[in-house]
Amino acid sequence: MLIQSMRTTHLRQADLNLLVVFTVLAEERNVTRAANRLLLSQPAVSRALQRLRDMFHDDLLIRSSSGYEPTPKGQRLLHELETSLPRLDRLLSGGDFDPTTEEASFRIAAIDHACHVVCPLLSPTVLAPGVRVSFTFLPLHDGQFEEMEKGRLDLMLVADDGYAPAHFAKEVIFEVDFVCVVARESRFSGALTLKQYLAADHIGISILGGIQTIPEKRLAAIGAKRRCRIWLPYHAAAMQSLAGTDLVATVPRRMAELEASNPAIKILKAPAVLGTFKYLMSWHPRMNTDAAHVWLRSTIRAAGKRISIV
Repeated sequence: MLIQSMRTTHLRQADLNLLVVFTVLAEERNVTRAANRLLLSQPAVSRALQRLRDMFHDDLLIRSSSGYEPTPKGQRLLHELETSLPRLDRLLSGGDFDPTTEEASFRIAAIDHACHVVCPLLSPTVLAPGVRVSFTFLPLHDGQFEEMEKGRLDLMLVADDGYAPAHFAKEVIFEVDFVCVVARESRFSGALTLKQYLAADHIGISILGGIQTIPEKRLAAIGAKRRCRIWLPYHAAAMQSLAGTDLVATVPRRMAELEASNPAIKILKAPAVLGTFKYLMSWHPRMNTDAAHVWLRSTIRAAGKRISIV
C-alpha cells in the first residue's frame, strides 16, 4: 500500500505553501519579483527560502551575477513541481485539465482500423503549441479487459461487439459499414451476394479470441459461417495479401478507402447481412470524473465527429 511504503514523517511536517514559494522564486530568480507575484514581503520570501533549504538539506537556489540559480537538487525539485503542483491544485479546486500546463500520457488500446482513422485526427492536438500530452496506442489482445481493470490502459477503441464487460463505460464515437476487398483479377465484381460470400475463401482479421467479432456474430445470427483460410492481426496486412488469390477480406469501409489507390485490389459491396456497426471508446468507470480523462474523451469525441463527416 502507498502509505505503508512511504516514510510519512517529513510529509506531516511539510508546509506545502513553501513549495509554491520555491516554484515562483525559481521562475523569477529574484526575491523582489517573486515577492510581488506572491503578494508577500521580501523578508517573508527570504525566510521561506531558508525553511526550504532546511527541509531539503540543500541550498536549492544560490546567488549568481544574474540572480538566483537552482542547484542540481533545486532543478529536480522544480521539474517535479511543474507537474505535481497543477495536479494538486486541480484536485483541490475540482478544475479542468489544461494540456498546456500539465503533462499527461494516455495509453489507448485499438486495432489498426481505429489507429488509421483516429490517429491522423489526434496528431494536430498533440503537436499544438504548448501541449504537453502524449498518446501511446497499443494493440488489442485477449488480456485487454484485465489491463483496463488494473489501470494499465486508459481507454479502448473497440467495435460494439458485446465483448466488453458490462460495467465498463462506453460511448459511440462513429459508425461504419463493411466492404469486401478482393484482388483486382478476382472473379468477383460489383457486389457479393450472401451465397457467393459463404462459398468463398476468406482472409480474416483476428480481433479478439482469434475471430473477427462483428462478421462472425452477424453470420452466426443467421446460422451461417464463412471459411477463413488465413488469419492476420491487421486489416492493412490482409488487404496487402490479396493479390494473386481468390480470397475475400471483410474490412470497414474507411479502412478500405485508405487502400483504394492500390492497383492490386478492388472494393466490392458486402452482403447486407453484415450491415453497419458502431465504434466505441470504452473506459473504466473509476475514470468518469478524472479531469485528464475527461479531456481525453472530449478529444476522442471531437475526432469521432470529424470522422462521421469525412
